[in-house]
Formats: sequence, C-alpha cells, structure tokens
Amino acid sequence: MARKTTIGKDVILEAALQMLIRDGYDSINIRTLAEDIGCSSQPLVWHFENMEGLRKALAVYARDYAVHKADPGKREGAEAFEFMGRAYIRMAMKAPNLFKFLYLGQCPQEKPLTINGISREADSAAMITAISAQTGLTPEQTLKVIQNTIMYSHGIATMLATGVFRAPEKQVMTMIKSASEAFVLQQKAGLHE
Repeated sequence: MARKTTIGKDVILEAALQMLIRDGYDSINIRTLAEDIGCSSQPLVWHFENMEGLRKALAVYARDYAVHKADPGKREGAEAFEFMGRAYIRMAMKAPNLFKFLYLGQCPQEKPLTINGISREADSAAMITAISAQTGLTPEQTLKVIQNTIMYSHGIATMLATGVFRAPEKQVMTMIKSASEAFVLQQKAGLHE
C-alpha cells in the first residue's frame, strides 16, 4: 500500500509561488522547494512526479493567482479596464519576479502574445461596449485603444519589473492614463494605423 503524503499539493504550489515571487523562477527546484517547505522531496515527487510536472502546475497556479488579483469584480467599462491595468502595474512594481515569469517569457507553458492574442485577452464584449459608450468610439476603435494602452502599459511595466525605470505608482498611472486618452483622441481624429 502506498504511503499517504501529509503535505498537500496546494501547500506545495503556494510555497512554490511564494518562492517564485521572493527569489525568482530560477531558484525553484525540488531540493530548494522541499527545504523551504521543511520536508523531504518525496511529497513533491509524489504529487508532481518531477520538476517538469511541478513547473507546469506552477504555471497554471501563478496565472490563476494573477487573474484573481486583477479581477475587476463588479466594476465595468473604463473603470474595470483601469483596475486591471493598476493590478498589472502593481505586479511589475511589487512582485517583479512573478511579472517576469508570467509576461517576460520565463513561464514554460506560455507562448509569446500577439496583437490578436492581446485583443482576445482584453476582449470582453461588455467592457468594450461600455468603453465605446463612454468615449463615443466604435467597438473596433475601442479595441485599438485597448490594444495600444496594453502595449504602452506593458512597456512601462517591463521597465519597472527589470529595474530600468522607477517611479511612484501614481506617476505611472498618470502616464498610462494620458497615453490612453491620446489613443482615444487619435481614433476620434482618424489618425490611426
């Protein structure tokens, strides 16, 4: 009869996530994670078989964690989009290792995003409809504003996460809001593409 492990999968994944946030993705292996938890490597191997299994599970767990942090709740339209943007910037500022893992190519399961992929991620019909009504843009123009704002925000977030740029969150959000307003004006004036 197989021995029952006393350390659950969720405990291991949470410890791996915290190690990722604190020390970076490269610091995580079966031995260091077991030491961090205070157990042998057996529970990790029992739950995940090997490091590859742990990496795959951690990728899903970290993505779910980030999605939960950026969930706008009952906010709608531009307010929801802004809330998600703030969560993204906060992650780059306060958890740069997690940001790099999820958005700068360290995550083993993620493929690079394309413009179409970005628009699908941001493509919430209700959000686009609400922002269109607030700005007077068509849904297609609104989607372009969203794409441009995401690309601009990602550039700033990348510089924050890698330490190339430092600024208070309020200043960063003002920069992004100004750029987004400029993207709206470009769409209204027909100065796109």
